Amino acid sequence: MPEEATFQPVGQSELPMYGPRAILVCGYAAEEHPLFVKFVNSILGDISIVFVTSEHKNKKLGELVALPHNSGAGEKSDLRRAVIMSGLTEHEFHTLINSYRTGKLPTQLWATLTNMSEKWPISSLLNELAQERDEIQKMMRERRQAQAQAGDNDA
Repeated sequence: MPEEATFQPVGQSELPMYGPRAILVCGYAAEEHPLFVKFVNSILGDISIVFVTSEHKNKKLGELVALPHNSGAGEKSDLRRAVIMSGLTEHEFHTLINSYRTGKLPTQLWATLTNMSEKWPISSLLNELAQERDEIQKMMRERRQAQAQAGDNDA
């Protein structure tokens, strides 16, 4: 990773976050593409959606968000399943993620474009996100185990 990434919580403002208004979609099967576009448009209205293909894995995020709407649609992607949002408001960010989770759709990685990450190849960002997810899951398991042991000691 060219520069150290740091997790920053997202607030609820109506101000647009960094970058052009676009969504990068990774790791979806080609037949899921039209469904994802319909889902996003029902929540956010028209927005540029780029389907990141396997051939894009070394392209920088800044290049990918500049691609035309529907680029990569119908093409295969063997990348990790993820959505990277650019230029959405914080409120839209939360609305999209909450709607996705409410729909009980497959688990995926989520991120927003930043002035640092736009210089990263998509494959590097996806690896970083997966590593962060794994570390968080490990911490949560350890916390649950510690709480369970504390409960056993109280009995």
